[in-house]
Amino acid sequence: MAQDRAGTLVIAHRGARSVAPENTITAARIAFEAGADLWETDVNITYDSCPVLFHDETLLRCSDACSVFAGRSSYRVADFTLKEIQALDAGSYYGRTDPFSQIVKGNVDADTLASFAGEFIPTLEHGLLFTQKAGWKINLELKYFPGNSRCSLIPDKTLDAVRNTKIDHERVVISSFHHDWLFYIRKKCPGIEIQALVQDNDINSFDFINNEFDACSVNVDAVDADMVRNLKSEGARINLFTINDPEIFSCFADMGTDGIFTDFPQVFSGFRKDTDKMI
Repeated sequence: MAQDRAGTLVIAHRGARSVAPENTITAARIAFEAGADLWETDVNITYDSCPVLFHDETLLRCSDACSVFAGRSSYRVADFTLKEIQALDAGSYYGRTDPFSQIVKGNVDADTLASFAGEFIPTLEHGLLFTQKAGWKINLELKYFPGNSRCSLIPDKTLDAVRNTKIDHERVVISSFHHDWLFYIRKKCPGIEIQALVQDNDINSFDFINNEFDACSVNVDAVDADMVRNLKSEGARINLFTINDPEIFSCFADMGTDGIFTDFPQVFSGFRKDTDKMI
């Protein structure tokens, strides 16, 4: 029997990144106003050990770092100070690249697009304070880049930011592909929910039922409907990433998937009750 799809959480993947520069406060605000249940963002670290919200290991895709700091030998986030990162424009790239073809489709108007210029890379504290003020919820993916020694600071710096902002712990979820960090978070702050990220190469060895995580967030390309249906029947909490197709969203929502990460929260927040809504 199909479940009530309204019970599936719509998780705004890096905010409403289809219609705004990803991992910015603007992308988060648009997702919140659209009715997403929570937003997911990425915790990275600067050279001077400040946690910032940025997905990639380098600044090249989503900022103008190569222009502002031409000739640098490295463009890793971990090789830039917070002051240097705050000098970057993290919004104009969206208009140049139109990553989800939403500009050409007319879903981002000219005034909104112009407003993205000069968008800044938020610190983790910026993101937490926005979430708390909005009365919303945030999923923090702790980024792990092998060979990048500064990454080891991310768990403690994340907990420091949670403590410094005084955000309610029930508004915070911490996730990572680096599961040892989640065990550490659980030990240091047992009141915060932890969720394991599971990629396709982890599926065969991961025990979805007998584990210590509050939920598992799984690459949708690594599962099928029968697998998710069976896991749900065994009591597992399962989120899926990343779904932008209405038919696929509908399929997994109807079988009781706990949460779905999407780049189109402005579509799927209403799609749970409006099956005709399309991208």
